[in-house]
Amino acid sequence: MKRSVAMMACVLSGVLMIGGYSPVLAKTEAKAVSATATDKDGAEAKTDAAKADDKKEDTAKGEVLEDGVYSAEFDTDSGMFHVNEANDGKGTLTVKDGKMTLHVSLASKNIVNLFVGTAEDAQKDGAELLEPTTDTVTYSDGMTEEVYGFDIPVPAIDEEFDLALIGKKNKWYDHKVKVTNPQKEEADADAAEDTAKATEKKDSEK
Repeated sequence: MKRSVAMMACVLSGVLMIGGYSPVLAKTEAKAVSATATDKDGAEAKTDAAKADDKKEDTAKGEVLEDGVYSAEFDTDSGMFHVNEANDGKGTLTVKDGKMTLHVSLASKNIVNLFVGTAEDAQKDGAELLEPTTDTVTYSDGMTEEVYGFDIPVPAIDEEFDLALIGKKNKWYDHKVKVTNPQKEEADADAAEDTAKATEKKDSEK
């Protein structure tokens, strides 16, 4: 009898101990689940923020300038191929109907054609070569010179693109170029402002 009572006491004691630990185990598991959920939410939030920043950057890169005339810098990968020093590394960027064209005056008449793309593609049948214009540049000492200029289609601002050239030796060369820092021409900006004021005045008189 005593032995049975002792066994029952042990069983009851075990049940009470399990019951006492269960809430603790439950709380520990709940905290672990909560922490996992928090980490997951935080990671997702960071991912969403990163995606938003990337999208914003892509939008900025792909931004199309409004129609008008700008001055813009023309950067190349070669010291032998650059804008004439009289023009301080800049060309005239014209934007019309979302299409951008940069006119640059080069250093001489040694470059006879340009091609938007690679030198290999420039030599294929049907390749559309850019023909030169004859520009007159004026240097700081007042001296003038005739050089070749080109109207170059610009796919995007601040992004490198391929521009091949051929010189008098009849050999094509690959180059990377980039158009940066477009600045609205003052005269063009003033004209746009005057047009806006005239339109506003006309609307107010109606």
